[in-house]
Amino acid sequence: MNYLDYYELAQEPFSNAPVSRFYFNSPQHAQALVRLNHLCAQMKGLGILVGDIGAGKTTLARRLLDSLPEEEYEAALLVIIHSGVTASWLLKRIALQLGVEAPSEDKLTLLGQLYQRLVKIYEGGKKAVVLIDEAQMLATRELMEEFRGLLNLEVPERKLISLIFFGLPEIEQNLKLDPPLAQRVAMKYRLDHLTADSTENYIKHRLRLAGASRMPFTPEAVKSVHAFSGGTPRVINTLCDNALFEGYVARAPVIDEAMVERVALELGLEGGTAPAERPAPKPAPSTAPVPHQIAAAAEKAKQIDLGEIDRYLAGLAKPS
Repeated sequence: MNYLDYYELAQEPFSNAPVSRFYFNSPQHAQALVRLNHLCAQMKGLGILVGDIGAGKTTLARRLLDSLPEEEYEAALLVIIHSGVTASWLLKRIALQLGVEAPSEDKLTLLGQLYQRLVKIYEGGKKAVVLIDEAQMLATRELMEEFRGLLNLEVPERKLISLIFFGLPEIEQNLKLDPPLAQRVAMKYRLDHLTADSTENYIKHRLRLAGASRMPFTPEAVKSVHAFSGGTPRVINTLCDNALFEGYVARAPVIDEAMVERVALELGLEGGTAPAERPAPKPAPSTAPVPHQIAAAAEKAKQIDLGEIDRYLAGLAKPS
């Protein structure tokens, strides 16, 4: 028996993997999707979605990609996992994901190929949209200039491509490296932390989809989860998953407030109110698992060459 069996769950409810089935349409996520879909439908050009670590940006990017009808859009998702990517590599990846066959190594030739492909997409009655996740890693003026160049590709009626950046708030500083690009931002939205009510609904939503026949968390435990997580979905997942496991080990029929508090302290999470209610939130200790995992992933990413990134991203483009 494991904790899934003990709490009568069909599958793991609080995995941090971006599983589309578990997408939770919180009020802030719903507002973001409305704006992002409008930008895509009207081919406005450049959109920015920012949020703190663990706010659900990647899940939202995949949700948007899945929601764009294939008969209307030629859409792709590019995930940046290395800060050392070059402008030529980035242009080549975008070209490949939009269907350019054998992209040239010569930049001018490649831009010509990309323009011809975008015109073909336009003439076929479709709209070209590229979503770029972890866009804060693109932090050079050269890269920003290339994005501006892409947005200059247009026909008299409209732009030929729309770009949407998903990432940390540093994106806004990156855009300032090329002021003309910053002026082209047609839409910007910040993904806030979940409120106390949204946190409760989020937990119940994921438990329901995992097959729960009862609520294993007490109301006080849910409030404690929100207080310790600050309404950050990734931290909610980590806290709830660990609480369920510890509850199983202790053979506790329900997870109470004391259990959540004990687990939160073991994870190095702070108690208190949600970040929006705090005058000056403090960063989590360096021993907290989420920042630690992020740091480890970043260190690992430094060792990855661009060829490995190409192979990793090969399956992320949406099938045409």
